[in-house]
Amino acid sequence: MNELCPSKREYSNRNEARVAIGSAADIITARQTGRAMAMELGFGGPDVTVIASAICEVARNIVLYAKQGEIEFGQTSKGRRHGLQVVARDEGPGIRNVKKVMEYGYTSRKGMGAGLPEARWLMDEFEINSRVANGTTVTMTKWL
Repeated sequence: MNELCPSKREYSNRNEARVAIGSAADIITARQTGRAMAMELGFGGPDVTVIASAICEVARNIVLYAKQGEIEFGQTSKGRRHGLQVVARDEGPGIRNVKKVMEYGYTSRKGMGAGLPEARWLMDEFEINSRVANGTTVTMTKWL
């Protein structure tokens, strides 16, 4: 797994950041990093909270199911639109039935959050790619 996360250190600059995920503390770091980057890009309070919540959900999934991974944050644009793109990657067991996991209300662990369906609902764009035994990549974008 260390190919994705050579160290627990986070890197950050004005346009991108990366946080290695391997513990509950890293979920908090990822959430804070995403909030800071969203504010720097010009998102307002409610959108910053929404982005942070989506990041928390995907980071929690990494810790619970893959044990470790990384989340990358970057400024993105499409035409005249600008926003924040969040890419969460792991090399965990993958998801056998993505369609089922993406059903709102589905959870494989009792008492957990709404997970990936909530993250999809909170962000403007959401894509998940997963292969059994080869990990999962979730790409989310929020537009200004």
